[in-house]
Amino acid sequence: MEIPDTLIERLRKARCVAVLTGAGVSAESGVPTFRDAQTGLWARYDPGELASPAAFRANPALVWQWYAYRRSLVAAAEPNPGHIALAELERRIADFTLITQNVDGLHHRAGSQNVVELHGNLNRYRCFADDEPVELTTVPQDAPPPCPRCGGLVRPDVVWFGELLPPRAWRVAVAAARRCELFLCVGTSGVVHPAADLPLIARSAGAYTVEINIAPGALDGLLDLHLYAPSGHMLPALAAAAFGNAP
Repeated sequence: MEIPDTLIERLRKARCVAVLTGAGVSAESGVPTFRDAQTGLWARYDPGELASPAAFRANPALVWQWYAYRRSLVAAAEPNPGHIALAELERRIADFTLITQNVDGLHHRAGSQNVVELHGNLNRYRCFADDEPVELTTVPQDAPPPCPRCGGLVRPDVVWFGELLPPRAWRVAVAAARRCELFLCVGTSGVVHPAADLPLIARSAGAYTVEINIAPGALDGLLDLHLYAPSGHMLPALAAAAFGNAP
């Protein structure tokens, strides 16, 4: 798909850019989306019944094992050209905020620095009892370990159904959306809220808003421009067009 000159010029001249990424970006690295991860031994489980505080209370070992399985999928994946292009754009643009719904850490592995993780990170942990971070030197596979402070169970530091987003992460994301000149919404269906509100917040504040996705989703027709192509192709091409060399 051809990239409009308007977008190229806006990116080249922008001093403040915000990007929201979703599961589609990681899927191009071979990481299954949240529901697509239900294969093999996990096919009989509804992920919505595994990713909640109630599920953890009812069967902490089962939930822990499911997240161990998901971590194994992420460990086998590598950042793709879309991840790498975003890291390159950050180096080119004075004020660049990368907001992600993904919990796999691939943006960090690609070299991105200013990453806001709205839904947490699979490779971080916190105590289920006191909600404080926990550092694990070794990560058991079969059951959650006890918190070294209070003895409560350790859980993945991810946002589960029924939980609010981390307040600071959300504040930073909204601030970036409100001040940016250009907002890119990449690889997300636009159905998970409140993250899906960010491009609309940006547009209402005057930013030029662009969707990059493999197919139309809930944001179709609501932003200034829609480019339907894999982010691993579109983002490197956009970076190259705006700054003269592909990352």
